[in-house]
This record gives sequence, structure tokens and C-alpha cells, in this order.
Amino acid sequence: MDVLPTVWFVAIAILWIGYLLLEGFDLGVGMHLLVRSRSENDRRVMLNTIGPIWDGNEVWLIVAGAATFAAFPLWYAALFSTLYVPLVFLLLGLIFRAVAIEYRGKMHSARATRAWDWAIGLGSFVAAFGVGAALALTTTGLPIDANGDRVGGPLAWFSPAAVLGGLAVVGFCLVHAANFLALKTDGPVRERAGRDAARMAPVALLPLIGWVLLVQVQHGGPASWTLVGVAVLAVVLGWLAARARREGWAFIGLAIFLAAGAASIFTAVYPVVLPSTIDPAFDLTISNAASGDYTLGVMSVITACALPFVIAYQAWSVWVFRRRVRPEHIPAAHPVVAAVRR
Repeated sequence: MDVLPTVWFVAIAILWIGYLLLEGFDLGVGMHLLVRSRSENDRRVMLNTIGPIWDGNEVWLIVAGAATFAAFPLWYAALFSTLYVPLVFLLLGLIFRAVAIEYRGKMHSARATRAWDWAIGLGSFVAAFGVGAALALTTTGLPIDANGDRVGGPLAWFSPAAVLGGLAVVGFCLVHAANFLALKTDGPVRERAGRDAARMAPVALLPLIGWVLLVQVQHGGPASWTLVGVAVLAVVLGWLAARARREGWAFIGLAIFLAAGAASIFTAVYPVVLPSTIDPAFDLTISNAASGDYTLGVMSVITACALPFVIAYQAWSVWVFRRRVRPEHIPAAHPVVAAVRR
């Protein structure tokens, strides 16, 4: 058994799950900003729930990509070269969203503010869809040859699996954000989010359930199907909690659903890290795509020393900003006065 490659395969899976759980509600809040806010005060309440933590949550994406690059360079090269076009749009979505969050309050203009709202919402949607499409194709396959090179044109990656994965993450983010807003706000935003979480879950989560079942039918075993059972139980209990307006339990239930569902996918495809749709003999596995044992060993030591501090800092940040955001917490908008007069 390839011990260190297996350890890093599990580590990368955990990083992606952590990213979807933490950044998922950030992206969902951005999308809710366009479709479920009725006033400027509501939008500012929603943005203030993620204001202190959204940029820290994005670190999980960076670390997941960096870990893939260092631990499985062939996986990284094949995946990122084949998905070059969608990943460019993914990065543009994240950039526009980040800039919009920072600049939204810098201009006292309703027109400019609404333009930044659209940048946040559309950037969040593009980022969520791109991440979902990339992860789905990682688990269902891409057209790569024996060298890991793409076969076909720049759109060879586009397939029903890519659309299914994109819709899966978008749908999850919307429901996850609704639970998060119901848990983190008070007033009109809380009431609408609580209703939305219960109403949209049965439809919005269907693509994610379809993705999980697709992978299980193709590659599933006893362990992965057991995780599917855990995911189903968690989502049902989470939905019942959302209907009863038990916001904390609804949030936890959906988080367990995502973690167990994603874990079932990674468990099912192991030890393959990137299947080839051309020939199974071209599949990339933890054995033929991994770095050497020395590299993985050094990475393991560094990660074991640094990771506890990163997790502790992020947990501390969440704890400090754990209180609900209420409409009365939002100060009145005011124009920015220039520091230097000409």
C-alpha cells in the first residue's frame, strides 16, 4: 500500500470538503444578495455576516491547489491544463467577487453599489459552478491520453457531468447560505432565509445527490455506500430541522450531508485521482501521479507543524464574530471624505 500518497489523497479530499463547507455559504450569500434581498439594509446585513471571514475561507482553495501541485504533480498538470478555460473563468469570478466586496462601500452611489452587488452575485455563481464542474470531472473522468495530455479541443471537458457538478455546488451553496443566514442574522433576513432553507432544499440539492449516486453506481463499494447512507440521514434530519426552524441543527445536518457525500465520492474513486474517458489504462492513480516519498515526507512534517495554528486561528476568528447581525447594527451610509484637500 502507498502510505504517504494515500495520506495526501485523504488530506486533499479533506481540504476540498473544508473549502466547500466554509466557502460554500460565502458564495451562497453572494448569490442570495441578488435574488433574496429587498433593501440596502438587508444586503448590508447579509454582507456583514461573511465580512470578517470570507477571505480566510478562500485559503482552503489555495491550499487544496497547492497540495495537489506538490503531492500529485501529474494530477495537477493534467487537471489544470485540460480545464484551463473553465478555471480561468473561475478565477475571474473570484477576483470580481473579492474586489466588489472590498469596493462596495467605498462609493456613496446607489448605481455603483448595485453594480458591485451584481459583481458579487455573478462572481459567486461563476466560482461555485466552476468549482463544481472541476470536481465532478475529477471524479467522473476527462479525455486524457497516456501522457496525461488533453485529447480534443479547448471545450473537450464540457459534458453533462460538468454541468451536473456545477449545478450541484451552486444548489448546495444556496441552501447552505440560507441556513447560515438564518443562523447568523435577525430580523427580515433571518425570516426569509429560514423559509428558503426548507423550501429550496428538496430541489436545489438534487444535482448533488445525482452526482453522488452517479459515482457510486460506477465505482462504489461497501464503505462508500455506507457514507451515502450517513449523508441521506443527515440531509433528511437537517431538512426537518430547517422546517422546524431549528437553525443550528439545520446547518449542522447539511454540513454532515456535504462531508459524508463528498467523502463517499473520494472513497469510491480511490485509488484513481483522475480517470481517463479514453482508456482506463490511462487513469492517473495515487501511485503513478504522486511525488517521491521524500517530498511527501517533508510536506507531511511541515503540515503537521503548521496546520494546527491555521485551524486554531480560523476557529478563533469564527468564535469572535459568532453573534447574530441585526438591522440595528448597520450604521447609516455616509459619503467618504477625502483625507487631503486640494
